[in-house]
Amino acid sequence: MQAKSCTLNFLSYSYLVRSALIMIPVADAIQIVKDQTRALEAERVALSQALDRYLAEDIIADTDLPPFDRSQMDGYGVRAADTAPAPAKLKIVGESAAGRGWHNEMKTGEAVRIMTGAPVPIGADSVQQVELTREHDGGEAVEILEPVTLGRSIVRRGSEIQKGETVLRAGERINPGAVAVLASFGYAQVKVGKRPRVAILATGSELVPVDQTPGQDQIRDSNNFSIAAYASLAGAAIERLPLAGDDIAQVKQQIADAAERSDIIVTSGGVSVGRYDFTKTVLKELGAEIFFERIALRPGKPAVFARLPNGTLVFGLPGNPVSVSVTFNLFARAAILAMQGAAETDLEAGRAVLSQGIKPSKDRESYLPARLSTNQDAQLLANPLKWGGSSDFVGFVSATALIIVPSGTQKIDAGSPVKIVYLPQ
Repeated sequence: MQAKSCTLNFLSYSYLVRSALIMIPVADAIQIVKDQTRALEAERVALSQALDRYLAEDIIADTDLPPFDRSQMDGYGVRAADTAPAPAKLKIVGESAAGRGWHNEMKTGEAVRIMTGAPVPIGADSVQQVELTREHDGGEAVEILEPVTLGRSIVRRGSEIQKGETVLRAGERINPGAVAVLASFGYAQVKVGKRPRVAILATGSELVPVDQTPGQDQIRDSNNFSIAAYASLAGAAIERLPLAGDDIAQVKQQIADAAERSDIIVTSGGVSVGRYDFTKTVLKELGAEIFFERIALRPGKPAVFARLPNGTLVFGLPGNPVSVSVTFNLFARAAILAMQGAAETDLEAGRAVLSQGIKPSKDRESYLPARLSTNQDAQLLANPLKWGGSSDFVGFVSATALIIVPSGTQKIDAGSPVKIVYLPQ
């Protein structure tokens, strides 16, 4: 068994060294992920379980909103013509409250006491706020102290949404505001994209579980946890696999087993060209179709995207923690969202002003960690973080965005506008 393992490791190393692979642009890699990812079947869930899911159906209004002419404030429903000239004394003939309207017809010279959100009675064409009125005769009459304009303080039926209109589109994320919309139009059950099952595997003999004290030349595993956190934010159902070490047979078996119950497998480590970097060899032995292996990206050049014969997607990410964060959010996150039918799968992009000069990589597009802030002129500032490279996860922890710098850029001075993408928080 030992001789066989050594032979496999040597073959893996030889394959990687012989491969003269061309780096592909970041945009091309993202597009490949989108092209190769298919949405999972939708499912219906209770509205109480729908938060942060992605709609798999358009949401149609089953009623006008508001469903009746509604008062915007406490006061009196009146006819505008009855209030000019003011002051004008009107007879109070009823009261309309939220959930308990007055459903008779109001006539000239009359007024109806009305509360915020209550139906405006037939015959009233305006509402005068209570502060501009005074009741008389033990509540039998009201004095309107100032004239009211026609239609004042009334929200007309259907002015917000009309029955039959589409109010939310398939692919939209269900945030708390969307939950209120769904409830308002009777969606006790809602059709959403299914959560993809994501298995996470960290490789490398230097790794030990977080509850163990590392020995000489060892470190605690952090990638399994950071990937799981990012994947959870994207809506995935997570399975963290046991550490695999640098045993090619074990890595192969764990990937093969996980593929039977997962939609996506995300590995970290083992994707470069070292003697113990054999993730790509394992994928080839499992019959995977590899779509890309190297990206013109800093940090995160040696990232792999593949599909196993049963359709499970595999992302082989670098082992350095910052590279893991960048490549996961650019590529694996997009696939997780696409499987849920999300309309938007890219990181949110924006523009900011650079607070200090930077010197990016010349041969690769750079995604540099930054912390965003606002200056006294209300400008959004991108503050580049001091970090020691792709293994400096402590320096990366305060990053809220990534500064995108095109390849070939020599230097960018402070005060220059830069493109950014926001990191999920």
